Amino acid sequence: MSRVDEAVEILLVEDSAADAELTVRALKKHGMVNELTWLKDGAEALDFLFATGAHAGRDTSPRPRVLLLDLHLPRLSGLEVLRQLKGDERTRAIPVVVLTSSRESADVKECHALGVDSCITKPVSFDELVAATGQLGLSWLLLGRTPGV
Repeated sequence: MSRVDEAVEILLVEDSAADAELTVRALKKHGMVNELTWLKDGAEALDFLFATGAHAGRDTSPRPRVLLLDLHLPRLSGLEVLRQLKGDERTRAIPVVVLTSSRESADVKECHALGVDSCITKPVSFDELVAATGQLGLSWLLLGRTPGV
């Protein structure tokens, strides 16, 4: 079965219900929500990824095809999630796209130093988000390639 025919698994870690809803709507416009899990904070994301806490016993295979990660999260920041994710052999290969409203270059530099695959500033308008989501869908999920490869 080709990647195009397989269910798409996206893990969205976003504390803002409004931003999550817009992201889901944008993904739906591109037919990319076959399997989407929305988590609202960094601690819950790590519990989900490592099958601990409230997600203890969850089957961790297959891994998400892509993690859409907000940087500014309650309880545990997106940067800390990224550190733990990329620091563990079991989850290091999961592609991570950081979606952030932060325009601080220090955040972007740290994300890249930690091994993030892409850093995108959250678009202001829904149309911009749809366009950005479409680009992610084609390169990450459907073709099985990282952007720029």
